[in-house]
Amino acid sequence: MNLIGQPFDRTDGLLKVTGEARYAGEFPEARLAHAVLVTSTIACGTIASIDAARAQALPGVLLVMTYQNAPRLPNGGKPALAPPAGRRLSLLQDNEVHYNNEPVAVVVADTLEQATDAARQLRIAYQASPAMLDFTRAKSNSHAPDKPQGRQTDTRRGSFEDGMRGAAVHVDVTYTTPIEHHNPMEPHATMARWDGPQLTLYDSTQGVSGAAQAVAKTFGIAPGDVRVISPFVGGGFGCKGSSWSHVSLCAMAAKQTGRPVRLVLQRPQMFGPVGARPRTEQHLVLAARRDGTLTAMRHDSISNTSTIEDWTETCCMVTRMLYAVPNQITTHRLVQLNLGTPTFMRAPGETTGSFALESAMDELAAALNMDPLALRMKNHADADPQENKPWSGKSLRECYQIGAQKFGWSRRSGAPRSMRNGNTLIGMGMATATYPANRSEAAAIARILPDGTAMVASGTQDIGTGTYTVMTQVAADALGFAPESIRFALGDSSLPRAPVSGGSQSAASVSPAVRDAASQARSQLIALALADQASPVHGLALDDVTVENGWVMSRSQPAKRDPAAAIIARSGGKPIEAASSVKPGDEKQKYSFHSFGAVFVEVHVDADLGTIRVPRVVAVYDVGRVLNEKTARSQMLGGIVWGVGAALQEESSLDTRTGRFTNANLAEYHVPVNADIGSLDITFIDRPDPYINSLGVRGIGEIGITGVPAAIANAVFHATGVRVRDLPITLDKVMGQVRV
Repeated sequence: MNLIGQPFDRTDGLLKVTGEARYAGEFPEARLAHAVLVTSTIACGTIASIDAARAQALPGVLLVMTYQNAPRLPNGGKPALAPPAGRRLSLLQDNEVHYNNEPVAVVVADTLEQATDAARQLRIAYQASPAMLDFTRAKSNSHAPDKPQGRQTDTRRGSFEDGMRGAAVHVDVTYTTPIEHHNPMEPHATMARWDGPQLTLYDSTQGVSGAAQAVAKTFGIAPGDVRVISPFVGGGFGCKGSSWSHVSLCAMAAKQTGRPVRLVLQRPQMFGPVGARPRTEQHLVLAARRDGTLTAMRHDSISNTSTIEDWTETCCMVTRMLYAVPNQITTHRLVQLNLGTPTFMRAPGETTGSFALESAMDELAAALNMDPLALRMKNHADADPQENKPWSGKSLRECYQIGAQKFGWSRRSGAPRSMRNGNTLIGMGMATATYPANRSEAAAIARILPDGTAMVASGTQDIGTGTYTVMTQVAADALGFAPESIRFALGDSSLPRAPVSGGSQSAASVSPAVRDAASQARSQLIALALADQASPVHGLALDDVTVENGWVMSRSQPAKRDPAAAIIARSGGKPIEAASSVKPGDEKQKYSFHSFGAVFVEVHVDADLGTIRVPRVVAVYDVGRVLNEKTARSQMLGGIVWGVGAALQEESSLDTRTGRFTNANLAEYHVPVNADIGSLDITFIDRPDPYINSLGVRGIGEIGITGVPAAIANAVFHATGVRVRDLPITLDKVMGQVRV
C-alpha cells in the first residue's frame, strides 16, 4: 500500500461537520457546576479588600474562591518545572497583582448564568502601584535573557567591524512588530473532576502529557493521578502549549465544591493570562560589496516580557542561519512590562525575525539596484553558517526557481511605482520562508483486534492539523490494512507519551513511532499465519508473504490468502499488540535541520486611499516528505492567511494608562476574512529528509507564516515607493504618500 502522501480525506471530518466532535468545554458530566474567572482591573499593586457577601448570597452560588480561601499549594503555587513547561501562574496564593486582566477570583455556581451574575457582584478594592507599561521607557532597563528556549542569547562570528570596512553599501534600519494575541476559534476551556485522589481534566491543550505533568507538579501529587483528555482542539497556535492559571484554578474549584467544574475563558480574558506574541524592536545592519555579496550583518532584538517570568521572542534565529555572511552579531534583550507573560505564537521569533531580516534584504537590494531574488541567490548558504554543519536536506534554490516561474517574477519591473493599472499601483515582492525541523521522543502502540480491525494510539493531539488522518495513513501503510479498518486514538495522557504539538514536531516525532509499532504488529500477524498449519500461507517463505487490506497473502500466489480475523481466532482470539518508543539519535550533531520556502506576493494599492489588497500569493516549500497533500496544503493556507493578517491587520492595542487591551474581542482585533484573501498557489518539493527520521518527514505547522509579512511589505514598497517598517501596514502609513 502507498497511502502516505495521498490527499486522503480527514478521518475526523464527518464528526466535525455533523457537530459530533466534542471539545473541552462540551463534555457532559453529572452534577456539573460552572465557573467564571474574575480578573484584575489594575496593572500593578495589591488587593486591598474583597467583599464577596453579595455574590455568595445569590441563588445557586457554590463558591467564591479568592486568595483568602483558596487551597494552599506546595511552594506557594510556584512552578516546579522550568518555563515554558512550568509557567509562573496566578493561583490565588497571595493578594499581589502583576498585570491587568490577571486572575483574582473564581466564582462557581449551578449554572453559567448564575456564576456570571455572581461574578459581577464581587466587589474588589485595589491598592495600585506605579506600573511599567511604556516599552520605550522600559528599554533603558533591558536585560539579557538566560538561553531563551535553550538557545544562545547572543552570537558573534567573524569580525563584524572588518566586514563593515570591506563593504561598499550599508543598510541600517529598525523594524517593529506589535503585540498580537492568538485568538483561536475555541477559547481556552477546562473541565475538572476529582475521583478521590485522581484528577481528570478535559482541557483544550496542545500537549496532554505536558499538561498532566504540569498540573501534577503544581498540586504536588503523583503524575499518574492526573489524566488529561483532549480529543479535539479548536486551534491553539502556541497559546495552548502551556498549562495556564485557569487549568489549575478549575481543578482547585472542583476540589473545593466536590463537584465537576467547567471553566471557559471569555474572549476578553484571552488577552492577558494565556500569553501573546510580544512587541519587538529590531535593529539590523547589513553590509555588502557592489556585486551583492554580504560582508557583515548585525541583528539586535528587544522584546517585552512580564514582571514575573522571562520569555523571549527569538527573532535572531533566522538571521544566524539563513545567509552565507561571514561576519555577524546577534543579540536578544528583554524589557519587563506589567503585562501577562508572552508565549509561543505560530513560528515564534521566525515570524517577527524574518519580517525584519527579509525586509532589510529587500532594502539592501534596492540600495544595490539589484533584483531581490538575485541577491538572495547570491548569498545562498550551502551549509549552516552558524553551526558549521551540512543541511540534512535543502532545496531552497529549487523553491526560488519554481516560485519565480509560477509567479511570473520576470515580468516585474525593478523600479518602485513602475507598475500600475489605472488608479491601482501594483507591487511584486518576495521573501524566504524557513523554520527549524524539530523532533522529540514519542511512543505508540498498535493492536490488531480479533474482528480484523486495528487500533493504533499515541498520546499526541490533533489541534486541527490533521494528526488523526496522517497517522491513520502511516499506520495503514505499515500494517497493510485499509484505513477504514483502523482507529487512531490520541488526545489522552494515559496513552503512550508524545511531545507537545508545538515547534512543528508532531508529525516528525509521532509518525516514526506509529510506523514502528504498526510494523511490529504486522510482523507478528505474519509469523502467526506462517506457523499455523491451518493457514493457506503456512510454510511459505517469509519474503513471499505480505499483508494487503487486512489479508496475509502470498506475493507470488495471491490466491493463497488468510484474513487477520481468522488468523487471530485460530491462535486463541487474543489481540496482537506491539509498542514502540523512538527518539532522536546523534543526527543533530552531524546535520542542521531546517525547512525552507520561497514566498512571492502581488499587492494592489489604491493610489488615492492607500488601501492594500493581496490578490495572489505563490509559495513553494521544501518540508521533507509530505504525509498528506491535502492536509499539508491546508496547513500552508492557514499559515499564509495568518501572514497576511500579521502584515496588514493584527495588533493588540494597549492602553498604557491602565494596562488593558482596548480591542480585546474579535470585532476590533482584526484578522483576515475570506474577502481579504485572493489566490493562494502552494507547491511542495516533496523530497524526503534522509536524516531526520525513518520516513523523511518534517513538521510543517509554522513555516507557512514565515516570510509572508516581509513579502507583503516588500511588495507594498515596490508598488508605492513607501517603506513601512512598523507592522501592521495600514492605509494611514501609506496614504498621502502614494498619490501621483
